[in-house]
Amino acid sequence: MPEAASVQAPRATIGDSEFDRDTAVSERAPGVYDVDLSAGWTIITAVNGGYLLAVLGRALAHALPHSDPFTVSAHYLTASQPGPATVRTDVVRTGRTLSTGQASLFQYDEQGREVERIRVLASYGDLDALPDDVRTTARPPVLPPMDQCFGPQDAPAPIPGSSAITDRLFLKLDPATLGWALGAPSGKGEMRSWFGLADGRDADPLSLLLAVDALPPTAFEIGLSGWVPTVELTVHVRCRPAPGPLRVSITTRNLAGGFLEEDAEVWDSADRLVAQSRQLARARLA
Repeated sequence: MPEAASVQAPRATIGDSEFDRDTAVSERAPGVYDVDLSAGWTIITAVNGGYLLAVLGRALAHALPHSDPFTVSAHYLTASQPGPATVRTDVVRTGRTLSTGQASLFQYDEQGREVERIRVLASYGDLDALPDDVRTTARPPVLPPMDQCFGPQDAPAPIPGSSAITDRLFLKLDPATLGWALGAPSGKGEMRSWFGLADGRDADPLSLLLAVDALPPTAFEIGLSGWVPTVELTVHVRCRPAPGPLRVSITTRNLAGGFLEEDAEVWDSADRLVAQSRQLARARLA
Protein backbone atom coordinates (compact mmCIF):
# COMPACT_ATOMS: atom_id res chain seq x y z
CA MET A 1 0.00 0.00 0.00
CA PRO A 2 1.51 3.40 -0.93
CA GLU A 3 2.36 5.78 1.87
CA ALA A 4 -0.13 8.56 2.51
CA ALA A 5 0.93 11.84 1.01
CA SER A 6 1.75 14.56 3.51
CA VAL A 7 -0.84 17.32 3.70
CA GLN A 8 0.56 20.83 3.60
CA ALA A 9 -1.49 23.59 5.18
CA PRO A 10 -2.78 26.08 2.61
CA ARG A 11 -1.15 29.50 2.52
CA ALA A 12 -3.12 32.24 4.18
CA THR A 13 -4.37 35.02 1.94
CA ILE A 14 -4.68 38.77 2.40
CA GLY A 15 -7.91 39.35 4.29
CA ASP A 16 -8.01 35.81 5.68
CA SER A 17 -4.98 35.34 7.91
CA GLU A 18 -3.96 35.53 11.52
CA PHE A 19 -2.54 39.01 10.94
CA ASP A 20 -5.86 40.22 9.50
CA ARG A 21 -7.87 38.70 12.35
CA ASP A 22 -5.54 40.06 15.02
CA THR A 23 -5.58 43.61 13.57
CA ALA A 24 -9.35 43.65 13.01
CA VAL A 25 -11.30 46.63 14.33
CA SER A 26 -15.02 46.87 15.10
CA GLU A 27 -16.72 50.25 14.73
CA ARG A 28 -18.66 51.10 17.89
CA ALA A 29 -19.56 54.64 16.86
CA PRO A 30 -18.44 56.97 14.06
CA GLY A 31 -14.65 57.11 14.29
CA VAL A 32 -14.48 54.91 17.41
CA TYR A 33 -13.28 51.30 17.13
CA ASP A 34 -13.01 48.41 19.56
CA VAL A 35 -9.99 46.12 19.18
CA ASP A 36 -8.60 43.11 21.01
CA LEU A 37 -4.82 43.25 21.11
CA SER A 38 -3.57 39.69 20.65
CA ALA A 39 -0.98 38.18 22.98
CA GLY A 40 0.43 36.48 19.89
CA TRP A 41 2.34 39.64 18.92
CA THR A 42 4.12 40.30 22.20
CA ILE A 43 7.80 40.77 22.97
CA ILE A 44 8.28 39.53 26.55
CA THR A 45 5.02 41.05 27.91
CA ALA A 46 4.65 44.18 25.76
CA VAL A 47 2.80 44.26 22.46
CA ASN A 48 5.08 44.83 19.44
CA GLY A 49 5.09 48.40 18.13
CA GLY A 50 4.80 47.44 14.46
CA TYR A 51 1.74 45.28 15.17
CA LEU A 52 0.18 48.17 17.08
CA LEU A 53 0.88 50.51 14.18
CA ALA A 54 -0.91 48.08 11.85
CA VAL A 55 -3.95 48.05 14.19
CA LEU A 56 -4.20 51.84 14.16
CA GLY A 57 -3.44 51.83 10.45
CA ARG A 58 -6.42 49.56 9.83
CA ALA A 59 -8.70 51.81 11.88
CA LEU A 60 -7.60 54.83 9.84
CA ALA A 61 -8.20 52.91 6.61
CA HIS A 62 -11.82 52.53 7.76
CA ALA A 63 -12.15 56.15 8.87
CA LEU A 64 -10.58 57.85 5.82
CA PRO A 65 -11.85 57.85 2.22
CA HIS A 66 -8.48 56.49 1.02
CA SER A 67 -7.36 53.00 2.08
CA ASP A 68 -3.57 52.93 1.63
CA PRO A 69 -1.15 54.39 4.19
CA PHE A 70 1.40 56.71 2.59
CA THR A 71 3.02 58.12 5.72
CA VAL A 72 2.31 57.18 9.32
CA SER A 73 3.98 58.82 12.33
CA ALA A 74 3.43 57.36 15.79
CA HIS A 75 4.44 58.41 19.27
CA TYR A 76 4.47 55.55 21.77
CA LEU A 77 3.37 57.01 25.09
CA THR A 78 3.02 53.95 27.35
CA ALA A 79 3.48 50.22 26.83
CA SER A 80 0.40 48.43 25.48
CA GLN A 81 -0.78 45.14 26.93
CA PRO A 82 -2.73 42.29 25.32
CA GLY A 83 -6.48 42.64 25.70
CA PRO A 84 -9.27 45.10 24.94
CA ALA A 85 -8.45 48.56 23.62
CA THR A 86 -10.23 51.46 21.98
CA VAL A 87 -9.04 53.42 18.94
CA ARG A 88 -10.45 56.91 18.43
CA THR A 89 -9.91 58.51 15.05
CA ASP A 90 -10.36 62.01 13.71
CA VAL A 91 -10.43 63.06 10.06
CA VAL A 92 -8.16 66.11 9.74
CA ARG A 93 -8.50 66.74 6.01
CA THR A 94 -9.75 64.97 2.92
CA GLY A 95 -8.51 65.72 -0.59
CA ARG A 96 -8.63 64.23 -4.04
CA THR A 97 -5.36 62.28 -3.75
CA LEU A 98 -4.54 62.37 -0.04
CA SER A 99 -6.51 62.26 3.18
CA THR A 100 -5.06 62.95 6.61
CA GLY A 101 -6.27 61.65 9.95
CA GLN A 102 -5.15 61.04 13.47
CA ALA A 103 -5.78 58.14 15.82
CA SER A 104 -5.11 57.27 19.43
CA LEU A 105 -5.23 53.90 21.17
CA PHE A 106 -6.49 53.73 24.76
CA GLN A 107 -6.54 51.03 27.43
CA TYR A 108 -7.47 50.95 31.11
CA ASP A 109 -4.78 50.63 33.75
CA GLU A 110 -5.00 48.61 36.98
CA GLN A 111 -6.74 51.51 38.73
CA GLY A 112 -9.44 51.65 36.06
CA ARG A 113 -8.15 54.87 34.51
CA GLU A 114 -8.14 55.28 30.74
CA VAL A 115 -4.57 55.65 29.46
CA GLU A 116 -3.49 56.74 25.99
CA ARG A 117 -0.93 54.29 24.64
CA ILE A 118 -0.14 55.60 21.15
CA ARG A 119 -0.96 58.70 19.11
CA VAL A 120 -0.70 58.63 15.31
CA LEU A 121 -0.89 61.19 12.52
CA ALA A 122 -1.14 59.72 9.02
CA SER A 123 -1.84 60.51 5.38
CA TYR A 124 -3.56 57.96 3.12
CA GLY A 125 -4.00 57.69 -0.62
CA ASP A 126 -4.26 55.19 -3.48
CA LEU A 127 -0.96 53.40 -4.15
CA ASP A 128 -2.28 51.97 -7.42
CA ALA A 129 -2.80 55.49 -8.78
CA LEU A 130 0.86 56.50 -8.40
CA PRO A 131 2.97 56.98 -11.56
CA ASP A 132 5.54 54.34 -12.50
CA ASP A 133 8.42 56.84 -12.76
CA VAL A 134 11.21 55.79 -10.34
CA ARG A 135 14.55 57.60 -10.05
CA THR A 136 16.65 56.25 -7.23
CA THR A 137 20.17 55.54 -6.08
CA ALA A 138 18.88 53.05 -3.50
CA ARG A 139 19.87 49.42 -3.93
CA PRO A 140 18.33 46.33 -2.32
CA PRO A 141 20.33 44.70 0.47
CA VAL A 142 22.52 41.77 -0.52
CA LEU A 143 21.44 38.76 1.53
CA PRO A 144 22.68 35.18 1.38
CA PRO A 145 20.16 32.61 0.12
CA MET A 146 17.51 31.73 2.69
CA ASP A 147 19.03 28.32 3.37
CA GLN A 148 22.23 30.08 4.44
CA CYS A 149 20.42 32.42 6.85
CA PHE A 150 19.11 31.68 10.33
CA GLY A 151 15.84 32.18 12.16
CA PRO A 152 14.80 32.02 15.82
CA GLN A 153 14.11 28.30 15.44
CA ASP A 154 17.79 27.71 14.62
CA ALA A 155 19.06 29.18 17.90
CA PRO A 156 20.37 26.69 20.51
CA ALA A 157 18.63 28.78 23.19
CA PRO A 158 15.82 31.35 23.05
CA ILE A 159 16.94 34.64 21.53
CA PRO A 160 16.99 37.41 24.18
CA GLY A 161 13.73 39.31 24.00
CA SER A 162 12.04 36.78 21.73
CA SER A 163 8.59 35.53 22.56
CA ALA A 164 5.21 34.86 20.98
CA ILE A 165 5.73 37.13 17.99
CA THR A 166 8.53 34.96 16.58
CA ASP A 167 6.04 32.13 16.02
CA ARG A 168 4.02 34.38 13.72
CA LEU A 169 6.89 35.60 11.59
CA PHE A 170 9.11 34.08 8.94
CA LEU A 171 12.57 35.45 9.70
CA LYS A 172 15.85 34.37 8.12
CA LEU A 173 18.59 36.67 9.35
CA ASP A 174 21.83 37.41 7.56
CA PRO A 175 24.64 35.63 9.49
CA ALA A 176 26.77 38.78 9.12
CA THR A 177 24.34 40.54 11.50
CA LEU A 178 24.12 37.71 14.04
CA GLY A 179 27.36 38.18 15.96
CA TRP A 180 25.36 39.21 19.02
CA ALA A 181 23.70 35.78 19.14
CA LEU A 182 27.17 34.21 19.46
CA GLY A 183 28.42 36.65 22.06
CA ALA A 184 30.51 38.58 19.53
CA PRO A 185 28.52 41.63 18.30
CA SER A 186 30.10 43.38 15.32
CA GLY A 187 29.57 46.89 16.66
CA LYS A 188 28.17 47.97 13.27
CA GLY A 189 24.53 48.45 14.27
CA GLU A 190 23.09 46.52 11.31
CA MET A 191 20.32 43.94 11.00
CA ARG A 192 19.20 42.28 7.75
CA SER A 193 16.68 39.53 7.17
CA TRP A 194 14.32 37.81 4.78
CA PHE A 195 10.86 38.54 6.14
CA GLY A 196 7.32 37.23 5.86
CA LEU A 197 4.38 36.02 7.88
CA ALA A 198 4.60 32.45 9.13
CA ASP A 199 1.27 31.43 7.61
CA GLY A 200 2.44 32.43 4.12
CA ARG A 201 0.23 35.51 3.73
CA ASP A 202 1.73 37.89 1.19
CA ALA A 203 2.60 41.42 2.21
CA ASP A 204 0.30 44.39 1.73
CA PRO A 205 0.63 48.05 2.78
CA LEU A 206 -0.67 47.39 6.31
CA SER A 207 1.72 44.50 6.96
CA LEU A 208 4.61 46.74 5.89
CA LEU A 209 3.88 48.76 9.05
CA LEU A 210 4.73 45.58 10.96
CA ALA A 211 7.76 44.66 8.86
CA VAL A 212 9.76 47.79 9.70
CA ASP A 213 9.66 46.97 13.43
CA ALA A 214 9.78 43.18 13.56
CA LEU A 215 13.51 42.33 13.44
CA PRO A 216 15.78 42.06 16.49
CA PRO A 217 17.00 45.55 17.40
CA THR A 218 20.24 46.86 15.92
CA ALA A 219 21.31 47.62 19.50
CA PHE A 220 22.16 43.92 19.86
CA GLU A 221 24.91 44.29 17.25
CA ILE A 222 26.17 47.41 19.03
CA GLY A 223 26.71 45.26 22.12
CA LEU A 224 23.64 46.11 24.20
CA SER A 225 21.23 43.59 25.67
CA GLY A 226 17.58 43.91 26.60
CA TRP A 227 14.75 45.18 24.46
CA VAL A 228 14.71 48.66 22.94
CA PRO A 229 11.37 50.45 23.42
CA THR A 230 10.22 52.70 20.58
CA VAL A 231 9.65 56.38 21.34
CA GLU A 232 8.63 57.53 17.84
CA LEU A 233 8.25 55.70 14.53
CA THR A 234 7.57 57.15 11.08
CA VAL A 235 6.86 54.85 8.13
CA HIS A 236 6.67 55.79 4.44
CA VAL A 237 4.90 53.24 2.24
CA ARG A 238 6.16 53.71 -1.31
CA CYS A 239 4.26 51.11 -3.35
CA ARG A 240 2.16 47.98 -3.06
CA PRO A 241 4.52 45.00 -2.54
CA ALA A 242 4.72 42.17 -5.05
CA PRO A 243 3.94 38.64 -3.78
CA GLY A 244 6.85 36.78 -2.24
CA PRO A 245 9.29 37.28 0.64
CA LEU A 246 10.49 40.72 1.64
CA ARG A 247 14.02 41.80 2.50
CA VAL A 248 14.44 44.14 5.45
CA SER A 249 17.58 46.11 6.22
CA ILE A 250 17.94 48.22 9.37
CA THR A 251 20.90 50.40 10.38
CA THR A 252 21.87 52.55 13.34
CA ARG A 253 24.60 55.15 13.00
CA ASN A 254 24.35 57.04 16.26
CA LEU A 255 23.67 56.08 19.87
CA ALA A 256 23.89 59.07 22.20
CA GLY A 257 22.29 60.09 25.46
CA GLY A 258 20.61 56.73 25.81
CA PHE A 259 18.72 57.01 22.49
CA LEU A 260 19.38 55.60 19.04
CA GLU A 261 17.80 55.79 15.60
CA GLU A 262 16.88 52.82 13.42
CA ASP A 263 16.57 53.43 9.68
CA ALA A 264 14.75 50.62 7.88
CA GLU A 265 14.26 49.76 4.22
CA VAL A 266 11.86 47.07 3.00
CA TRP A 267 12.34 45.59 -0.49
CA ASP A 268 9.94 43.26 -2.28
CA SER A 269 10.55 40.29 -4.59
CA ALA A 270 10.56 42.63 -7.61
CA ASP A 271 13.53 44.59 -6.17
CA ARG A 272 11.39 47.62 -5.37
CA LEU A 273 11.81 49.74 -2.27
CA VAL A 274 8.28 49.39 -0.87
CA ALA A 275 8.69 50.99 2.56
CA GLN A 276 11.10 53.11 4.56
CA SER A 277 11.07 54.09 8.20
CA ARG A 278 12.97 55.87 10.92
CA GLN A 279 12.39 55.37 14.60
CA LEU A 280 13.83 56.84 17.76
CA ALA A 281 14.27 54.23 20.46
CA ARG A 282 15.51 54.21 24.03
CA ALA A 283 18.57 52.07 24.72
CA ARG A 284 18.82 50.40 28.09
CA LEU A 285 22.44 51.13 28.99
CA ALA A 286 24.22 49.03 31.61
